[in-house]
Amino acid sequence: MAVTGPTGEIGRPTIAALEREPSIRRIIGMARRPFDPADSGWLKTEYRQGDVLDPTAVAALVGDADVVIHLAFAIMGSRAVTHRVNLDGTRNVIEATVRAHRPSRFVFTSSIAAYGFHSDNPSPLTETAPARGSDEHYYSRQKAQCEALIAAGTAGSDLEVYVLRPCIVAGPSATALADLMPWRQIGDRLPRWISRAVAAVPGLRPVLPDPGVRLQLVHHDDVASAIAAAAIGKGPPGVYNIAGDGEVSLAQVAHAMGGRSFPVPHTAVVAAAEAVARLPRVPAWVEWIHTMRVPVIMDTAKARRELGWRPAYTSEETLESLAQGLRQQAWRRAQGPTT
Repeated sequence: MAVTGPTGEIGRPTIAALEREPSIRRIIGMARRPFDPADSGWLKTEYRQGDVLDPTAVAALVGDADVVIHLAFAIMGSRAVTHRVNLDGTRNVIEATVRAHRPSRFVFTSSIAAYGFHSDNPSPLTETAPARGSDEHYYSRQKAQCEALIAAGTAGSDLEVYVLRPCIVAGPSATALADLMPWRQIGDRLPRWISRAVAAVPGLRPVLPDPGVRLQLVHHDDVASAIAAAAIGKGPPGVYNIAGDGEVSLAQVAHAMGGRSFPVPHTAVVAAAEAVARLPRVPAWVEWIHTMRVPVIMDTAKARRELGWRPAYTSEETLESLAQGLRQQAWRRAQGPTT
């Protein structure tokens, strides 16, 4: 079994889930950073340092695999960087997998964002809805494009393709939701002394506008269990929505991230998003405002019925797990480096 991106926020929980599967004997992971599987207690996993942008490295990874799991993906970064990693990397992986002939199954982690943030989306979304993406949001557009690449690249082959569309992934090891908070994005661009001075003001908490849009969250361990189920072929190939039970509000998210919220008219968010879409150049992270235009809620009945998947965490429990992880990170930073 070959896995791209085994060291990422979804990759580590996925390898842990694969290690627990009795039918899986060998796992080969590849990512750019140095990594020792033994440090995580992984016994079945071998590691190769390589890049999905390197066709030779990708071909060597998938050549002897029965199953290929593609997790390597860039969420944050410039449009150019994310496009290169996400589109070119996915193209390399799918082309190498089809050429290798030995792999019989391909698992790709897409996203709820692949549906796009359209006012005419059905609610809840089922897997029959098209992956239209949203052109004004780089991540949404790229996820939809990746799905189209995979469909075109595997057409006419015998490869069993599983596409998982998780909602926002969170937990102590997946902090993208916290990283996207406006105060974090702005704070990272300010001189450190200013950020520290602001943080030192007693009672001062960052604020998040709340247009009343509700969100689904899914714990990274629950995504990992869905990937493992697809990897061993528990259900038929196809597209599967993955989300925790229930929903959370932006007010809950802001509170969990140490901030507070204030209500704003939904029309104000729509107007702001439309203004951002018309601007010639904005930081890529600003485009995430489009996710607040319309609620995007998925139905997960298919994954439960056909993959036998059940989330262990609700959306609220996932948010609390993320908050606990952030508190632990803050405590460790406060303790300073250990010797």
